[in-house]
Amino acid sequence: MTDASKQDQTEPSLSPRTRPDGRSASSASDRNRHEGAQADTDATAGQAVTAGQGVTAAAGFRAAGATAGLKASGTPDVALVVNDGPEAAVAAVFTSNRAQAHPVIWSRQVVGDGIARAVFLNSGGANCFTGAFGFQTTHMTAEAVAESLGIGAGDVVVCSTGLIGVGDQTFRDHVLHGVALTKDALSETGGPDAATAIMTTDTKAKQSEVTEDGWTVGGMAKGAGMLAPGLATMLVVITTDALLGSDELDQALRAATRVTFDRVDSDGCMSTNDTVVLMSSGASGVTPEVGDFQEALTAVCADLARQLQQDAEGASHDIAIHVVNAASEDDAVTVGRSVARNNLFKAAVFGNDPNWGRVLAAIGTTDAEFDPYAVDVSMNGIRVCHAGAPDRPSDEVDLTPRDTDVLIDLGVGPYAATILTNDLTHDYVHENSAYSS
Repeated sequence: MTDASKQDQTEPSLSPRTRPDGRSASSASDRNRHEGAQADTDATAGQAVTAGQGVTAAAGFRAAGATAGLKASGTPDVALVVNDGPEAAVAAVFTSNRAQAHPVIWSRQVVGDGIARAVFLNSGGANCFTGAFGFQTTHMTAEAVAESLGIGAGDVVVCSTGLIGVGDQTFRDHVLHGVALTKDALSETGGPDAATAIMTTDTKAKQSEVTEDGWTVGGMAKGAGMLAPGLATMLVVITTDALLGSDELDQALRAATRVTFDRVDSDGCMSTNDTVVLMSSGASGVTPEVGDFQEALTAVCADLARQLQQDAEGASHDIAIHVVNAASEDDAVTVGRSVARNNLFKAAVFGNDPNWGRVLAAIGTTDAEFDPYAVDVSMNGIRVCHAGAPDRPSDEVDLTPRDTDVLIDLGVGPYAATILTNDLTHDYVHENSAYSS
C-alpha cells in the first residue's frame, strides 16, 4: 500500500453494506442470502459527481495543455495547473515502489512544507532511471515554471508519465519548451485541455468534480495500464477552493486514496511515477466540516478511480470484487486482491465463463481467516457456490455485460471491502507487447 496505509481506519464507505468503520452492515442471517446477493460499489452515492472543468472547477485555479513534441503522434503532451488563490496548501501521496522516478523524488521534497503553487506534468516520457541528468531535468523544469510564474522552484510539483528510461536531451528540450507553451495558454477553463495532455495509452480524458455549499473539489487523472496498489499507476491532480490547511488536506487525501485508488488492481503491476496531488486555493473563503470535505474528496477520487478501471488497456470486462463478512478489513482487501490478480480467473471472465472454482482457489492462497467450505460466491447476482459447494447452475450467469460483479461471502465477521479489476484479454497482451520505444 501507499503512504495512505498510515491513515486511521475511519473512512467513507465503498459499499452500503460497509459501515464507516469498515464493518459490513449485513447480519449473520444475511450471510445465507441466495442468488442476487451483491454489494453496491457506488462510493459517490449522494454526491453530484460530474466531469465539468476538472482541475479548474474550483475557484482560484488556471490550467493549460499544449503540444511540445514529446509524442510522435503530435498530440498534446504537457500540462500546467496553477494555484492563484490566497492560500497554497498542498498534500500528496506517491508510489510505494522503491524504484521511483526523478519527478517523484523531487515532488516529495516540494510538498514537505505543505505549500505548492503549481504542478507541471508531461506525458511521452517517465524520466525514470535516467541518471543524474534526469534529476537535473526535473529541477530545471521546476525552475522554468517558477521563473515564468514569479514563484519559487520549491513550490512547483513535477510529474512525468510514459516509458521508463526516456529522458534524454531531446526530452529535456521538449519539456522546457512545453513550460513556455503552457504558461502562455493558462486559463480558468483550461482543465479539460490539461486532462487531455497527460494521456498516454488512455483512450479518453478523465475528469471529475463535486460542488457543495459554496466550495468545490475538482480533479483530473491519467492511467490505463499498470493499475495496481501504490496509487494505481497514475497521475492525479485534485484542486479545491475550500479553506483548509495542509495537515487537513493530508489527512483527507490519505483516507480517500486508501479506499479508492489503492483498491484499483487492474493488472497487478506497479508504476514508478504514481502521484496524487491535492491543492487548496482557499478562494471560496469557506471552511467546510471535515466530514463533508472528506465525503466530497472521496467521491471525486472514487469517480476517477472507476474511470481508470473502465479505460484499462484492452479490457472487455470491468470487475468489481466485493468481499463481505470478513474477520477484518485487511482480510477483505487481501481476499479481493487475490482474485483480482488471478490470471486464470481473469481469463475465465474474458471468456464469459463464471468459473467460481478459480475464485476459491485464489482466496485459498491467502492468510485471511475463513473456512473454504463455508464460503459463498455469487456472480452477477447468481449464487453459484454455497458453503464451498455448487449452488445455481453456471449457465444461469450472464457475463456478457461489461460490468461484472463478484460477491465473496466469507461468513466469519462484520467487515467488507471492494477491489476493482479487469479481465485478461488478447488486446491487453497485444497493446503491452507493442508499446515500446
